[in-house]
Amino acid sequence: MIEVKHITKTYGKKQNTFIAINDVSFTIPNGKSVAILGKSGSGKSTLMHAMSGLDRPQQGQVVIDGRDILKLKSKDVDAFRAQKMSFIFQSFFVQANESCYDNVSLPLEIAKVPRSKRRQKVEAALSAVQLLDKKKSRARDLSGGQKQRLAIARAIVNEPDILFADEPTGNLDSTTGGVVEDFLFNYAKDRGATLIVVTHDEDLARKCDARINIKDGVIESTTGFAERPTKKKKVMG
Repeated sequence: MIEVKHITKTYGKKQNTFIAINDVSFTIPNGKSVAILGKSGSGKSTLMHAMSGLDRPQQGQVVIDGRDILKLKSKDVDAFRAQKMSFIFQSFFVQANESCYDNVSLPLEIAKVPRSKRRQKVEAALSAVQLLDKKKSRARDLSGGQKQRLAIARAIVNEPDILFADEPTGNLDSTTGGVVEDFLFNYAKDRGATLIVVTHDEDLARKCDARINIKDGVIESTTGFAERPTKKKKVMG
């Protein structure tokens, strides 16, 4: 379970202060797929970064399985994230000059998985996204759709409980994007993982169990939740 409690994130100082996220609260049960929906600049990516510990808000709590990750030291947050979470971004962020195998193996190295156990996990992840035949190919030689599937393989190789996807199909055509979406939702369903998708795409959002609509750093509405999260007007500093 992910409990977001009164998160506020600001940038700048004094008269130049900008409130990116203002007193946001909600709870995501384990195994649920949730779309965080909003236009560019609405605060949806900032919210994802705060939820995952990639960025630290000035106020609030992010409690995952009973632990407030915002109270952990940076190295402990990194370790927790490596064990529990993975990320997929619009821009792929694959290592262009490395092989597909080495790209997918990287999270296992970071998590200090013994080399003897890596091969099976890497090949299983590549097979899941239909890239096993490309394991020796360099990432730069792949198409855009293949690069995003490679990014998915890298994200799922550690079998994360929580998968964050930030505009995962933003750089793909509709057909390829549909394939990528299917991989994400199938993984979440098969593993009982929590899938959090940051998007401005209504069609993608409708595929999720629940949605959070965000505008100017506050939650406008939600669907698919048992309780409505706190809504509060934004105050500019």
